[in-house]
Amino acid sequence: QLHLIQSGGGLAQAGDSLTLSCEADERSFSSVNMGWFRQAPGKDREFIGRITWNGANSYYAESVKGRFTVSRDNAKRMAYLQMNSLIPEDTAVYYCAAATRGQGGPYLYQYESWGQGTHVTVSS
Repeated sequence: QLHLIQSGGGLAQAGDSLTLSCEADERSFSSVNMGWFRQAPGKDREFIGRITWNGANSYYAESVKGRFTVSRDNAKRMAYLQMNSLIPEDTAVYYCAAATRGQGGPYLYQYESWGQGTHVTVSS
């Protein structure tokens, strides 16, 4: 399993942008697909997006498509979630996750390693 450390997040106003970072502690990061999820207060954790090991392909949940972008830098063992045009409904704890045993996808069980989570609060 990978150990994932997240950073970024915090307070934002509607329309602002934020970038979340996720750092892995092992070189095997460069061979695993990465996902991003979020959990709003009182709700289940939901899928946001996924990026393949080489950064060639990514896909997103409809709720964030066109506003959020997942990227990665394998040389730095970093994954990123760029969030633009934030809305109050984006308020949640955000998690990065690594699919160390499979391809990853939109479901929680497809990921074996998780970051500690980072809070994002968007005010109107």
